[in-house]
Amino acid sequence: MTGKKGFTQGIHKRASWHIPDNQVTPESVFNDRRNIIKALGLGALGASLPGQVQAGIFDLFGEQKAQNPFVTQGLQYATPAKFVLPNPKTPEDKVIRHNNFYEFGASKSDPFDNAQGFKVDPWTLTIDGLVDKPITLDLHELTTRFALEERTYRLRCVEAWSMVVPWVGFSLASLLKQAGVQSNATHIAFETLFDPDQMPGQKSRLMGGGIHYPYVEGLTVAEAMNDLSFLAVGLYGKTLPPQNGAPIRLVVPWKYGFKSIKSIVRIRVMDKQPPTSWNQLASSEYGFYANVNPEVDHPRWSQASERSIGEGGLFSAKRIPTQMFNGYGDSVADLYKNIDLRKFY
Repeated sequence: MTGKKGFTQGIHKRASWHIPDNQVTPESVFNDRRNIIKALGLGALGASLPGQVQAGIFDLFGEQKAQNPFVTQGLQYATPAKFVLPNPKTPEDKVIRHNNFYEFGASKSDPFDNAQGFKVDPWTLTIDGLVDKPITLDLHELTTRFALEERTYRLRCVEAWSMVVPWVGFSLASLLKQAGVQSNATHIAFETLFDPDQMPGQKSRLMGGGIHYPYVEGLTVAEAMNDLSFLAVGLYGKTLPPQNGAPIRLVVPWKYGFKSIKSIVRIRVMDKQPPTSWNQLASSEYGFYANVNPEVDHPRWSQASERSIGEGGLFSAKRIPTQMFNGYGDSVADLYKNIDLRKFY
């Protein structure tokens, strides 16, 4: 297959998690949320429901409010055969309009509505801690220091919906290897930008979902060095829009979406398990590992199946069985062979 600007890769046997065309999430899926709610006569009902329930009803049916959309730029990238789909055609409307990014609000449409004025230039990403050579990357280096590639991954939210997204970026391992992870390191900590003037959810506990900011996440060193762990700087061939985590975010496709931290400013190598935001907020609901596991339910959502968001929206989304590790078990199961995943969820 051939990626942007003539990068060509050989065709190899597809991995077990290869995604067929008919499962790739179409681009048009994210639109017309509130208009549908109004047509169904659910507006008054929604107003009487608790905030989280309102979000669940309205979030799949929002409307575009932004007047001056954030401008994305095209990227040059290769398309490695093991991550390619034959002629993938994934419309991006839903991916850019249906987001959990509480820094911009708790409703699924809030990030698109509230993030369009987000400024990413200047930006710095620091890699420090237990490394031989600390690194600081500026905005330009995020897209030029490493060769970029496109990877189409499944995205599984703990709220039991899923998408398929073509990300552009580079492996997390390539960055960590340049920094030189020291032998006594056990974990990698990630931190989102803290800028309440740009991120209204950081100013308001209600709007920001009660999270203590800045948002933080973590992986074990072994997870971070796995080939699937990815730092995305783009999607659909362009730089990331702000609601999807501009200018750089983590993507770990075998874990629930909240592990894939957005708008990262610091990656710190540590010798202990770092705190993580959702675990701090509700440790009985959100564990450190957060591996997709159909046998371990969240208190509010069964994890046995998921709604695969496509053209038609929430009510027509196809419900499909959830796969262990989101279908990436061949690549990651060995990381947890001595861990009780019911206890360490």
